[in-house]
Amino acid sequence: MSEEIREEMSFAEMFAESEANLKPVFAGKVVEGTVTSITPNEVQVDIGTKHTGFVKLSELTDDPAARVEDLVKVGDKLDLVVEKVNDQEGVAYLSRKKLEARKGLEELAKAAEEGTVLEGVVTETNKGGVIVLVKGVKVFVPRSQATMRRDEDINALVKQNVKLVITECAGRKIVGSINKVTAEENAAKREAFWADVEVGKTYTGVVKSLTAYGAFVDIGGVDGLCHISELSWNRIKHPSEVVSVGDTIEVYVKALDEENHKVSLGYKKAEDNPWELLKNEYPIGSVFTAPVVSITKFGAFVCILPGIDGLVHISEISNERVEKVSDVLKVGDEVQVKLLDVDFDKKRISLSMKALLDDNAQDAE
Repeated sequence: MSEEIREEMSFAEMFAESEANLKPVFAGKVVEGTVTSITPNEVQVDIGTKHTGFVKLSELTDDPAARVEDLVKVGDKLDLVVEKVNDQEGVAYLSRKKLEARKGLEELAKAAEEGTVLEGVVTETNKGGVIVLVKGVKVFVPRSQATMRRDEDINALVKQNVKLVITECAGRKIVGSINKVTAEENAAKREAFWADVEVGKTYTGVVKSLTAYGAFVDIGGVDGLCHISELSWNRIKHPSEVVSVGDTIEVYVKALDEENHKVSLGYKKAEDNPWELLKNEYPIGSVFTAPVVSITKFGAFVCILPGIDGLVHISEISNERVEKVSDVLKVGDEVQVKLLDVDFDKKRISLSMKALLDDNAQDAE
């Protein structure tokens, strides 16, 4: 290679280097960087100037569990925005996350004008509502616009993917509504539900709220009430003994009020009915050992199966005359009783302790 050619190449290289050194680099400028090296906490990039570019992991992604090596590799070209420049040290600090947020902000402004439905992830809650990350931009959703009911726990939304619309986009103030999307979707679901529903039909629903008298279950855009008496064959004091908010349960339609759009639901299964179990597996004469659950003037009630209590009349407690039931029995006592009679229509059961004493006496003879 001739000296002249070498000089020309050297001049070209020097010119390119000089041009790179003269390229202005300032905060807010968008640049393209080529990944030159990777460490666990940051990425080094060449941005075509004398500055060495650095992108911290926190400026690559919002995911705290992400690893640099899973996001980029040496040779990748990244669109970045300059955050800070140190000319003395020849260093530029850059961010991909903020550039994506800048682009996202433009998309959100357009979506606000057009009413476009967007998707995002709820990242946190505060006193006023929730924060949803949409296209790298934090969108505030007021409490009243986050859930369809005031008694719903907004903390359950954290880390959930949600759909929303942007209701306000002014500078850094970006406000959205999840409810508007949910309401429209639910309206369509309700229309489909009422066109297809019938008594006896089974649905998989989500428990939305609990009251003293029952549980409200979302069965597809429609909330049905499962009365406390329909939650369990056992006597319960509160629905929380059987279900919790957020539970996915299988329910069936017991009754419909189409005029007022009300649905009554059942949860307890017919096959679990203890009265059917009693009828099929415990004939008259069966013997139980069971606890006394209440005392009355005329006898003691004994729980012979979950949800089923039978009466031991005062005359059936002992062969000896009993003046006062509480003199002989107390709540919690385990007693042995014999099944004398069952009235399945009136749900009444007659039991006897005395009959077993007579039986034992006859066996002894």
